[in-house]
Amino acid sequence: MTKLPKLSSNSSLLGLSSEDLEEFACHEGEKAFRGRQIHEWMYQRGAKSLDSISVLPKKWRDSLVSKGIEIGRLDEINRVVAEDETIKLLMGTFDGEIVETVGIPTDKRLTVCVSSQIGCPMGCKFCATGKGGLNRSLNVNEMVDQVISVRETMNRRPTHVVFMGMGEPLLNIRNVLGSIECLTNDIGIGQRKITVSTVGIPNTLPDLAKLAQDRLGRVKFTLAVSLHAPNQTLRELIIPSASSYPIDSLLKDCKKYIELTGRRVSFEYILLGDMNDKDIHAEQLANLMRGFQSHVNLIAYNPIAEENFKRPSHSRVNAFRELLENRGVAVSVRASRGRDKDAACGQLRRQTIDKIKIN
Repeated sequence: MTKLPKLSSNSSLLGLSSEDLEEFACHEGEKAFRGRQIHEWMYQRGAKSLDSISVLPKKWRDSLVSKGIEIGRLDEINRVVAEDETIKLLMGTFDGEIVETVGIPTDKRLTVCVSSQIGCPMGCKFCATGKGGLNRSLNVNEMVDQVISVRETMNRRPTHVVFMGMGEPLLNIRNVLGSIECLTNDIGIGQRKITVSTVGIPNTLPDLAKLAQDRLGRVKFTLAVSLHAPNQTLRELIIPSASSYPIDSLLKDCKKYIELTGRRVSFEYILLGDMNDKDIHAEQLANLMRGFQSHVNLIAYNPIAEENFKRPSHSRVNAFRELLENRGVAVSVRASRGRDKDAACGQLRRQTIDKIKIN
């Protein structure tokens, strides 16, 4: 008998390839083309339930439902639209958890910010997500659905995906890689348009390179490392988990990752007013970047209620950027989006959970 393809823990079909679905259909006693039909209706037509795939025999649909097998789409709980047309969605999972995802449009692109976990264990001081700790990691279908849901909500094809939402992707790397494989092969978003962001987990970057090569073949997605400080002492104040991962070791692992993949690394640097945005910090950061095949992405802090960090002035951001440029560092400034609608990662989810608890 043909072996049943591995489904998500909640028996979801979303995330499976056309070949997997053909195998699944044959295992169920149906013709292989039935699997291709499921593939088309899930990924192209956005089917949310097996019952809505009308081309499938009703008897088979009923049988699958009775076995607890489903497509695995999330339920929209809330939607907010910012003045700049950025959209944040709150999505409900099969076990009653809440996931955030964000659609960020410009004239030429639509970027989806995908969460990889429900909550986060890293405890970064500037981030609202980590304030409540980690509930669990997301399954492949729950990450892929975020992209499909933004596509449907905005009636526009996503061009870029960034794993920069809730959670630490490297603590869920096998499912993240599975999601990248699905987004690339089944939804048509090229690997070069996908970014995976990490705050840094000891001894994982070389493993990531090898796992990605095994799963995806040639590694083409971008790795973005959240640095946020140019020295170990300051980094530990901002990112408590950095105490177990010295900045020198992190950068050594980044260089090893570059050697293994041939891909440059991007470094994310959130500018916190009067804390890590001074000229001396720019000089120290430029020294760290010397000899690196890398790019620095500066981000002005987006305030959250739980912390007293300040957003730097526009002139301070520009001065920091210019200092890096003058030292030969490739650098850009990420435009803030959705600030009027609590776009900082984790804010809307926490507010919603708090309201549920009150009511």
